[in-house]
Amino acid sequence: MVNPLLFQPMQLGSVRFKNRILISPMCQYSAVDGMANNWHLVHLGKFAQGGAGSVMVEATAISPEGRITHGDIGLWNDEQIAPLRRITTFLRENGAVPAIQLAHAGRKAATQRPWHGHGPLNERDVARGERPWRIVAPSAIAMDEGYIVPSELTKADLMDMLEDWRKAARRAVEAGFSFLEIHCAHGYLLHEFLSPLSNRRNDTYGGDQVGRMKFPLEVIEAVRSVWPDNYPLSVRISSVDGMDGGIDLDDSVAFAREAKARGADLIDCSSGGLINSATAPRIPRGYSFQVPYADEIRRRVGIGTVAVGLILNPHQAEDILRGHLEQ
Repeated sequence: MVNPLLFQPMQLGSVRFKNRILISPMCQYSAVDGMANNWHLVHLGKFAQGGAGSVMVEATAISPEGRITHGDIGLWNDEQIAPLRRITTFLRENGAVPAIQLAHAGRKAATQRPWHGHGPLNERDVARGERPWRIVAPSAIAMDEGYIVPSELTKADLMDMLEDWRKAARRAVEAGFSFLEIHCAHGYLLHEFLSPLSNRRNDTYGGDQVGRMKFPLEVIEAVRSVWPDNYPLSVRISSVDGMDGGIDLDDSVAFAREAKARGADLIDCSSGGLINSATAPRIPRGYSFQVPYADEIRRRVGIGTVAVGLILNPHQAEDILRGHLEQ
């Protein structure tokens, strides 16, 4: 390749990325009490050493109840800042923009680590000291058969949760991150609000699309209010549910348009995950299978997008970039 776009620098606000390679957040389920440790330093640091332009920390819970498993990283208290600052320092020293994804698992919380089965916590987990906790969601609908039925969030709960998002975003700044992503995908809390399959509320936070978008958009506003204006903010979405009656691409275009109006700079385009694991297949998969979602949202909304999903080699990534930029 001559002058590959993949390795050209990119500027978002005041943040310069040395190339267009972003390491997506990958849950390690290896934290203790939400604290990052040496495992996370080495796991993330090797990608910076390998030359990635940005490295994103895994889905980081805004509250203890928002964890997927007992092993999730968190940013719900100040003690969790220092271990993450150690990681951001290393990433920056090795040329990568430190990024973090903030999340709340919703009805997918209180589940097993993958190597213990990835299902709901049970008696064997309790014997290991990992007890289930009260989980919450837009509506009292279990994620799947055999899973815990969540408690429906009240309006007071939602206001408290907005403050959790704000505080976590402030801590992310203190920890040294300069790129933040809000997780609205893969069946976790904010995706649960967006999808009519999981949001059956009859108040202002449910019903039609405007109502279902309300809380995720309030979260974006809350985070943007404390996240520096010159730092990029991304929103990860499931572009389609891949299920009858679920989110389709037109829904995601509408949401992306509203997210942009509230300060989002990028839409990170994934898909599926509303039921079962985040990677449970709901649509046919092949190389670059989610790139058309990113292309459509970028074109129709006029916002930058992140493409993910079976992009496996630099030639493939370069073809995607050149196809986008030539349109």
